[in-house]
Amino acid sequence: MNDTPLLTMRGIVKRFPGVLALGGVELEVRAGEVHCLLGQNGAGKSTLIKVISASYQPDEGEILWEGKPAALSTPQASMDLGISTIYQELDLVPDLSVAENIFLGHELSTAGFSQRGETIRRTRELLARLGHSEIPPTRSVGRLSPAAQQIVSMARALSQDTRLLILDEPSAVLDQGEVDNLFRVIRNLTAEGVAVVYISHRLEEIRQIGDRITVLKDGSTVATGLDVNQTPTSELIKLMTGRAIEYVFPPRGDAPAPTGDPVLEVIGLELPGVFTGVDLSVHAGEIVGLAGLVGAGRSEILETLYGARRPSAGSVRVAGRELRRGSVPAAVKAGVGLAPEERKSQGLLLDQAIYRNITVSTLGRFSRLGMLDSRSERKRSAEVAESLDVRPAGVDRLVRLLSGGNQQKVVLARWLMRECRVLLLDEPTRGVDVGARAEIYTLVRSLADSGVAVVVVSSEVEEVLGLSDRVLVVREGRVVHEGPADEIDESRVLDLVMEGKVA
Repeated sequence: MNDTPLLTMRGIVKRFPGVLALGGVELEVRAGEVHCLLGQNGAGKSTLIKVISASYQPDEGEILWEGKPAALSTPQASMDLGISTIYQELDLVPDLSVAENIFLGHELSTAGFSQRGETIRRTRELLARLGHSEIPPTRSVGRLSPAAQQIVSMARALSQDTRLLILDEPSAVLDQGEVDNLFRVIRNLTAEGVAVVYISHRLEEIRQIGDRITVLKDGSTVATGLDVNQTPTSELIKLMTGRAIEYVFPPRGDAPAPTGDPVLEVIGLELPGVFTGVDLSVHAGEIVGLAGLVGAGRSEILETLYGARRPSAGSVRVAGRELRRGSVPAAVKAGVGLAPEERKSQGLLLDQAIYRNITVSTLGRFSRLGMLDSRSERKRSAEVAESLDVRPAGVDRLVRLLSGGNQQKVVLARWLMRECRVLLLDEPTRGVDVGARAEIYTLVRSLADSGVAVVVVSSEVEEVLGLSDRVLVVREGRVVHEGPADEIDESRVLDLVMEGKVA
């Protein structure tokens, strides 16, 4: 038996102007294992996988492939060894078909002529292997759901002779059924000897699929080769953060049950083909969570409350006043704010500064005689950013350069400056590390304590139950349960979303 690791990295250093991104990383990956890479946002995980895929060249260190020095000088050289990477931000071409995306760069051809029929046949085989025969090979990728796009990206990786597959937050856009299918595919691959590097912030996933763990912190390896089954979660958190986090969710406090009129009141809301008969009320200072599978209609409910979708029936009232259907300006004027699921594409101006992202919904406050007072805009943004501990400090930095957790804080800062009455949060901690999660949970609870009515959607049942005061369970567009969060547990929620029995 050959015990030589497939990939060995020693003392990997990568510098950028003014930044030491990697300060001596050690990593060893064996054929046929799932090696989990953990660390907070900014720990160096993304930089490391870009070194493995040869998008970046290390400044120092040694890379071995099957025990021999490897010259990963170009991305093609990395792919020639059998290294495939699926990034969190999928690099698909929206206007090309599924088949064209899968074989992009290694098209099937004979004598210079494209083999369209063979390409489609091979595409069907790959999609069937992944358990998704329903995805049409000729459909444009841009018309697919995020989950289906993830599957296409995996099919593209498997279309080549992959020996090492790197998955960066692969479950971020998948529901539980999709995650189970992903794990099935991974197990089949490792059984064939393929090595998998798996990056996730969801520690429960690491327990289900991982074999060994490497932890990065501040660009360096702080632990490597840890046995998944022998390493307590508390130890992993301490390694990632440098401190123990005893309470992820802030206490709810001893405030009495809310009385009086709700700040947000929804009656009989309906969006054809998506959800129907939704009733919802949220009082000042209350956090209400919506639990359910991806595709159950949770995100669409929030988008409708925000005016981004026009319902066919029902009403939405804020502080007793009914909102005009399908009008974002009317919702924002009434005090409704939304932190969307896809914050990078829907919630942020990535190539604008932090301060502009914070003030984009309140620019009128900084206008003087038709001219924008940039000094006041920056000053007020800096105060709000500092109150939320947006890191690194300084509001002139481009928002795309921030970690996921700090980008989410910028979105929240926007609505904090707006002094919104109702805050809608869709997957507030997606792609956010465990330390930043705790900070965001505390921030959301403090906003509620200040009198904001909060509605939270999350695919993580534990998050919904831990953060919310009340929970609504949504299945296939219908609310099948409503009640206090501390009177229902995770297993009961899963029963409801799977079986759909009204509780």
